[in-house]
Amino acid sequence: MSELLSKALLSYLLGSIIGSLVVGRLRGGVDIRRQGSGNPGSTNALRTQGKAFALWVLLIDIGKGVLATSLVASAQQPGIASPDSGWPLWLGVVCGTAVMIGHLYPLWYGFRGGKGVATLVGAVLGLHPWLLVPMVLAWLATVALTGFVGLASVTGAMALALALRLTTIEPRLPLQAFGALSALLILFTHRSNLARMLAGTEPRARTLWLLRSRRA
Repeated sequence: MSELLSKALLSYLLGSIIGSLVVGRLRGGVDIRRQGSGNPGSTNALRTQGKAFALWVLLIDIGKGVLATSLVASAQQPGIASPDSGWPLWLGVVCGTAVMIGHLYPLWYGFRGGKGVATLVGAVLGLHPWLLVPMVLAWLATVALTGFVGLASVTGAMALALALRLTTIEPRLPLQAFGALSALLILFTHRSNLARMLAGTEPRARTLWLLRSRRA
């Protein structure tokens, strides 16, 4: 097995560790997939279990993204063939993509995972921390103007893809491919949020929504 494939597999398995389900098990078997929106991400964790629970979920889901694109991608693997010329440039982004897919479709939890935003943040943090700036700014602006966390997540991912399209950071082609694929994955996982938003049934984050009415 080549280095590229073995590291992609390791990153996928790492991504399959879902923060909310790990914390929930430590809390006596809490499964937030059966509560609130049914999503095992930090937003549903916050709404159903509170700030401390959600913080641990966020740290785990971000942390595995960082580990995949920094530690796993750069680790030496004795006895495993190195990728062909040019492929080492793709190691970080392949591991970043694989850890996201692991989070979305976790092997350990029946392929029923989260929406991938926190893990994407961690993957980007491990690849190049400055790339988080456009993503975070877009997220904050969208949630402040609309109150929709799902829309903010999609906007943030698209801002990342645009930033990577325009960046001079190397390796450009792998990073651009990662940005485009990540944006598509986040758009896909948030399709139900967008549908509810259009139907007028999507809840808003009123504590972050600056344009809410005083009665809200």
